[in-house]
Amino acid sequence: MITIALYASIAMVTLAALLNVYRLIQGPDAPDRVLALDTLYINAIALIILLGITLGTRMYLESALLIAVMGFVSTVATAKYLKRGSVIE
Repeated sequence: MITIALYASIAMVTLAALLNVYRLIQGPDAPDRVLALDTLYINAIALIILLGITLGTRMYLESALLIAVMGFVSTVATAKYLKRGSVIE
């Protein structure tokens, strides 16, 4: 029963990631694309954690944490660039 739930979760998160890629490509302006990219890395974290649960290993948790930190920093830097025109003042 849990395997069916894991595979269904992986399918739904993959569909959400594909819809985010569509929004990333078709976004009308830059803030929409930044938001799609932010959501895309969250979906990547969810996929990695679900893969780790499916395979029964804890090694994927470290990579998910690394992607979370890098995604947060890149989102903040991109938002600051869009607001002010430069990242470092």
